[in-house]
Amino acid sequence: MISIIIPARAEKYLNRTIKDIQTKATTDIEIIVVLDGQDAERLEGVKYVYHPKPIGMKYAINSGVKVTTGEYLMKIDAHCIVSPGFDAQLLKDHQPNWIQIPRRYKLNEAGWEPDFNEFIDYEYWIWPKKYKPTSLHGFRWHERAKERADKIIDDTLTFQGSFWFMTRQWWDKCDFMHDEGYNELHAQEAAYLGTTTWMNGGRVVVNKNAWYCHLHGRRGYSINNDAREKCYIYSYKHWVLDNKEGFIKLIEKFWPIPGWPENWQEELWKKHE
Repeated sequence: MISIIIPARAEKYLNRTIKDIQTKATTDIEIIVVLDGQDAERLEGVKYVYHPKPIGMKYAINSGVKVTTGEYLMKIDAHCIVSPGFDAQLLKDHQPNWIQIPRRYKLNEAGWEPDFNEFIDYEYWIWPKKYKPTSLHGFRWHERAKERADKIIDDTLTFQGSFWFMTRQWWDKCDFMHDEGYNELHAQEAAYLGTTTWMNGGRVVVNKNAWYCHLHGRRGYSINNDAREKCYIYSYKHWVLDNKEGFIKLIEKFWPIPGWPENWQEELWKKHE
């Protein structure tokens, strides 16, 4: 069974998302909605975890995982639609140490339908020193999508945190959502999950056999800029500075990366040696 976790705080389209998943799923699923700080209309066939006081994305996801009963975990934002049979496809293709991400499209809000004009299969980190504080920010990688269009299931460096799929066993092995450096997870969800997976011998893959659509710009969780910046600082320190050897191997695996200089190692660590 797949346990599908939907963290939600004041989400306008929560029930549309739930109903779309229920309609499209073809295997045994359970849906766990974590209501973080605000209650909502309850639907039949859905488990709810309600926190009257907001606890934040990381703790909301974790509290949802605690009540799951499935062998597989999937997290999706509360403003999405999925492809028919998405669940069966992910199950069919999955390996125990993977995180899977389907192809991503934009969601047309007016018609509540996919915008198939553009898709995102891969993401990379923009050169970290373009930002203050120096930090990891994902961006769509169209060049890689063109070069590897024939690879239906393929490695991706990073992803957007709006959808991920893994085994419960991998979740437990990596001890996800217990790293307090990410505070309430105001940022860096993909860096947390994906980089942990890569550095523990797993794979993060895009599966082009399935897709989902994410409503661009919609965010039920308001952003605390101070907490978000602390996430950026911690994540960069943890992965780039404290896990230098593993980070180098990961970048070399995906090299070349758009916008990164040839002497990226010298530039990235020259102030920290």
